[in-house]
Amino acid sequence: MDAQATGENVLTALSNAMAEAVARAGTATVLVNARRRLPASGIGYAPGLVLTADHVIERDDDITVVLPDGTEVAATLAGRDPGSDLALLRVNGGNLTVAETASQEARVGQLVLALGRPTNEGIQASVGIVSAIGGPVRTGRGSLIERYLRTDTTPYPGFSGGPLVDTDGRVVGLNTSGLARGAALTIPAGLAWQIAGTLSSHGRVRRGYLGIRSQPVGISQSQQQALGREQPTGLLLVWVEESSPAAQGGLIVGDILVAVGGHPVADPDELQSVLSGSVVGQPTPVQILRGGEPTTVTVTIGERK
Repeated sequence: MDAQATGENVLTALSNAMAEAVARAGTATVLVNARRRLPASGIGYAPGLVLTADHVIERDDDITVVLPDGTEVAATLAGRDPGSDLALLRVNGGNLTVAETASQEARVGQLVLALGRPTNEGIQASVGIVSAIGGPVRTGRGSLIERYLRTDTTPYPGFSGGPLVDTDGRVVGLNTSGLARGAALTIPAGLAWQIAGTLSSHGRVRRGYLGIRSQPVGISQSQQQALGREQPTGLLLVWVEESSPAAQGGLIVGDILVAVGGHPVADPDELQSVLSGSVVGQPTPVQILRGGEPTTVTVTIGERK
């Protein structure tokens, strides 16, 4: 067998594998009709639950989901999180297939497929690679998302809410054009499924606050030695809101915030990243430098309304 024939066989095998991946993941990719213009896509997250992008849900009622077999079923909003641009729908009836997620996070350079079902004409797909992995990043919605994927797949209209899958058809993320102006990003499956679990249980994602204003400031070598770790920057408190969680916990102007709940914080984005989820409403150790010396106070993290 010559080299050309071998190369053709490899390409044929790859092409067949990608087509099979689309077919497999397509069974769990649905059409979401919750806005006036072109419908969007969604993913079978759990029995009776569809995960999609929040920005495509423009109404709270009269929502329908079209399953891959063409069955149209009514859906209700189970929860939404504008900050991460995720929404969870509860479907009534029909045979919803639950997507399989990849066991590992996608890697830069990995071959992936973006899927969507924005029309009744069947599944649509676009191929590319993971070009970057980043985070935390502040989104166009003013919130912070811990991690994101960027790919060079083509985000066709209506692909928001649909899956990004590997060549085995397993979901590695959820695609959305609602997080960054002029760009489509992918929320990694692990993070998207974590948020979906919170939405399923509580209908929303709780985000915390301390009631402070701060600015990054350098930490000297001697102070880092006192902390017992390398951490070149912390957050200098320049204002503490009266009766806020920070004030009630004993934080004062001039303190340098260096860790919350055991997680070092070197800038405002890292602080926002740790002030979410299970820590909200809970007494949490907050490590500070006061007068150059490390100390720890306990702050009950407030909930941002």
